[in-house]
Amino acid sequence: MQRVNPIYVKFCWLMACGALLGGVSPCQSKKATTIPADALKKQEAVLETSLGEIVIQFYPDKAPAHVNYFVDRAQEGFYNGTTFHRVILGGIIQGGDPLSKDPSKKRLYGTGGLGKLKSEITDLTHLRGSVSAVLIPGDPNSAGSQFFICVNDQPSLDGKFTVWGHVVEGMGVVEKISSVPADKNQLAEQRIEITKAFIRPIAPPKPLPFADAGVDELKHQRAILETSLGKMEVEFFPEAAPEHVRNFLRLASVGLYDDTAWHRVVPGFIIQGGDLSTRKPPPSPEQMQKFVKNLTVEPSSLKHEKGTLSMARGEAPDSASTSFFVCLGPQPTLDNTYTIFGKVIDGLEVLDQIAAQPREGETPVNRIDLVRVRIVNAP
Repeated sequence: MQRVNPIYVKFCWLMACGALLGGVSPCQSKKATTIPADALKKQEAVLETSLGEIVIQFYPDKAPAHVNYFVDRAQEGFYNGTTFHRVILGGIIQGGDPLSKDPSKKRLYGTGGLGKLKSEITDLTHLRGSVSAVLIPGDPNSAGSQFFICVNDQPSLDGKFTVWGHVVEGMGVVEKISSVPADKNQLAEQRIEITKAFIRPIAPPKPLPFADAGVDELKHQRAILETSLGKMEVEFFPEAAPEHVRNFLRLASVGLYDDTAWHRVVPGFIIQGGDLSTRKPPPSPEQMQKFVKNLTVEPSSLKHEKGTLSMARGEAPDSASTSFFVCLGPQPTLDNTYTIFGKVIDGLEVLDQIAAQPREGETPVNRIDLVRVRIVNAP
């Protein structure tokens, strides 16, 4: 994704409120209630938009007035029907203007709902996913209902605007909103509506898929690798490599292997896939942080034979993470060096078809897709 100059973002963003100086009155609303910080730390906001859901958690210790004001407005339904009216590709998305409920007032978007709050600037910085308060140009104590979300880091805004929250789910939606076509004033040409905004308790974190699965459960899993040249079915060896099996099943079950490529083909040796840099679209930083980790080698007496699945890695023994390879024949030089965790039990002809594709060096001339990985229970 293209990244815009943060200074340019700041300039365009400040320009959004310029009409207010011409005499447009900020929208009046009741005074925000005060909710203790400890209670707000257990709450999160959900923005249901026409392009997907965004979940925001708060910094009530850092910006209590701003958090209380937003929560109060959300609870009264204030944001329902407003839009993300301003978008800058790779920069910010801006919403929360009550005037944006009325399509006929588009020329005034960015001027409503301000002049309510004093600055609460702290050491919080404008990182990717940060939620910060919109201001009237030249008036640091003029925040209100409007807010913006950083699509990428925007350090030039630090110390000038109040950061009061951060996106914990839905950065893909934020990026999608950011990429909507805009006019010369960065007003979105598509109406991106916040259909509903509400506050809910933060749920306990869900365990990662297969995190608690025992060997018996793992033994009964199969993977169907749907490629652009056909399907292969894989069985797993959790007795030999339980963490590698859990890792593969986890990545597959959340869809991270879908739409990746078989990026390396060495006839008579291996085909290699699972490199998430080949994924279309690429995984988000949040997905990488949540699901991707390095694995400790799990040596065993298993042998690298035709159809064997083994984990690729760098020079460091414990550097395997997502990329794996399938052997095209016996490879005894790899035994006791790379971790074997599965084997193709159906579809070896597809393995041979992939190996036969034209290539330049070890790179296929035409992309060979790993379209989807389905996890099923063994019969």
